[in-house]
Amino acid sequence: MMGTKEELLHYVWKYKLLPPSSLKTIEGQKVEVIDPGMHNSDAGPDFFNAKVKIGDKVWAGNVEIHRSSDEWVKHGHQNDKAYNSVILHLSERVNALVTNQRGLRIPQCLIIVPENIRNNADYLLFSRSQIPCKKFLSTLPVPMLSSYLSALSVERLERKINDIYVHLERFSHSWDEVFYVLLTRNFGFGLNTVEFENLALSLPFRYILRHNDNLFQVEALMFGQAGMLEDDRLDDNYYNRLQKEYSFLKAKYKLKNRQGFLLKSMRARPRSFPQIRIAQLAALLQQSGRLFSLILENEELHQLRALFQADPSDYWKTHYSFGKTSPKSGKQLGKASQNILLINTVAPLLFAYGKKTDTTTYCDRAIHLLESMKPERNNVVDEFAGTGIVPRHALDSQALIQLRKEYCDTRKCLYCRIGHRLLTTVHDGK
Repeated sequence: MMGTKEELLHYVWKYKLLPPSSLKTIEGQKVEVIDPGMHNSDAGPDFFNAKVKIGDKVWAGNVEIHRSSDEWVKHGHQNDKAYNSVILHLSERVNALVTNQRGLRIPQCLIIVPENIRNNADYLLFSRSQIPCKKFLSTLPVPMLSSYLSALSVERLERKINDIYVHLERFSHSWDEVFYVLLTRNFGFGLNTVEFENLALSLPFRYILRHNDNLFQVEALMFGQAGMLEDDRLDDNYYNRLQKEYSFLKAKYKLKNRQGFLLKSMRARPRSFPQIRIAQLAALLQQSGRLFSLILENEELHQLRALFQADPSDYWKTHYSFGKTSPKSGKQLGKASQNILLINTVAPLLFAYGKKTDTTTYCDRAIHLLESMKPERNNVVDEFAGTGIVPRHALDSQALIQLRKEYCDTRKCLYCRIGHRLLTTVHDGK
C-alpha cells in the first residue's frame, strides 16, 4: 500500500491535507499547523522552518517524518546534532519515544492519511497505464492545463540546458564547440544519438573550421572518425580518395578514431542511413562555418530553416551508402528533420545562452521558436492526444514529453500538478 511510503506522508503534511483536528501529541495535546515549512530533499530534517502550535505554545523549527517512530533510532538521529532543531516528529505508527542529541524528548504525533487520498494515490501510482491518470485528463480545466504545460515546457528547457552547461565547462566556454557537439548528437536522430555525439567528441570543431573551404576534406574527417573508411576491399573511387585524405589528416592532427564504432541503420529508411546523415552534416558544417553565430543573428523560423538547407556532395545524389549506386535524388534535410534539429538543438542553445549571458531576449526567442512550429508527432504526443490533450505547437509537445518522462514514467504523481489535483478530487480512483 502507498500509505506505508514516506513520500505520501510528506505530501499530506506539506499540503496540510490532514483530517481536521487529527493532530495530537501522544500526551493528548492538540497540534495546530501554522506553517508546514519548506520541504527538504537533501540530508537533514524533512521540513525546515516549520511553525506549529502545541497546546497553547507556538514552536518554530524543523519537522521529521517517518513511517514508524523506531526509525528515528534506526537512522541514528538521536546522535546527530542536525536534528536538535526538530520540534515535532510525525509517524504513521508511534511505537517508541524519540530524543535528540541533547537527550531532550521530542513531541510526537500520529499522522493520519485521509482514506480518499490513500486510495487515489494507490490508484495513480500502481496504475498499469503509461499515463496513470489517463481517463481523468479530459476533466481538467483548460486554464489549469494550459498553465501547467507552459511550466513543463520551461522545465524541459531547464533540464536540457543543464547538460549544455556541462559541455560548456568541458570546452572552456566555447559556444561554437558546444553547439557543434549538440548538433552532431542530434543528427543521430535517436537511432545513432550516442554514436554521433562520440563522433563530435573525437573530432574537435576547430579542425572542421580549418577546412571549411573544402567539403571533401570535411567529409574525410567525419567519415574517418566515424569508422566508415576501414574497408580496403571496396572498389569505389570516391571512397578510396576519402581513405587517402583521411589517412593524411588523421596523421596531421594526431586523431584517434573510436574502436568498435557501431552506427546502426537497421529499420532506417535509406534517407536516414548514417552515411547520408554524416554527408548532410559535413555539408552543413562546411557551408556555415560558425553556425551558432548565424543562429544568434537570424531570428525568424524561415531564416533558421534556410541555414539547414545545405547540399551534400554530388556523390550522394546517386548513393545512399558507399559503393552502391541508386537513382539520382536530392539529399537535403527534409522539413521533419529540420524540425527535430530546431527543437532539440537550436531552441535549447538559445535558451541556455540567454540564461548564461542574462539576456532574456534569447530565452524569449527560444520560446517563440517552439511556439511557431507544429507539434511533434510521436507515441507520447499521440497517447496524450487520445485523452483529449492535443498540443497546439512544439512548445506544448515538449511539455507533454516532459510530463511523460519525468512524472508519468517515474510515477512521480505526488510532484505533478495534475496528480495533486486528482489526489484531492478524484474519489477512490473511480
